[in-house]
Amino acid sequence: MRSWLRSPAILLVVLAVALVVACAKRPNLTVASAPAPVPPPAAVITPTVVTETQTTTTIVEVPPAPAAPVQVATAAPAPPPKEFAPNSNLRRIHFDFDKFDIRPGDAAILDANASWLRDNPNQLLLIEGHCDERGTSEYNLALGDRRAKSTMSYLASRGVATSRISIISYGEERPLCTEKNEACWSKNRRAMFLTKER
Repeated sequence: MRSWLRSPAILLVVLAVALVVACAKRPNLTVASAPAPVPPPAAVITPTVVTETQTTTTIVEVPPAPAAPVQVATAAPAPPPKEFAPNSNLRRIHFDFDKFDIRPGDAAILDANASWLRDNPNQLLLIEGHCDERGTSEYNLALGDRRAKSTMSYLASRGVATSRISIISYGEERPLCTEKNEACWSKNRRAMFLTKER
């Protein structure tokens, strides 16, 4: 039995085979981790077993839900916006780019609006927050919401009960002007006032 080990050629072949088997590269098996969360469109990952040792991954795209205006609850339940109508006694205000602070010139407009609202306590108020088209839809909905809240806070500081005020943000969805310039964008960065009887 040991005689075949004494032959140098056979010994070299056995050593070469052992070396190749010992140094052979194993197949690179990696476990795919889920990608970092990404805003819509969402991907659904479904692993499917093909054999005992091999899997594949199928990615199915899920269309994003349509962007809807963000409505924020206030002290009173917010009635549907369609029940409100524009009021010629209340003037809209405007905001600087990417801001929700009340500008000094618009404070005078809000003071006049607050005076009218105090004189007409039977009127409920809906404040719409709007943005220009720059920025993502989600960002603009949030910014429009902050603009509406800032406006509501100002009116409340002037004696208008927050229980009479509802707010809604339309973000960039309802522009007054559609041109692509600063003069147009400045018209779209606004808070508008709609009213209805109690």
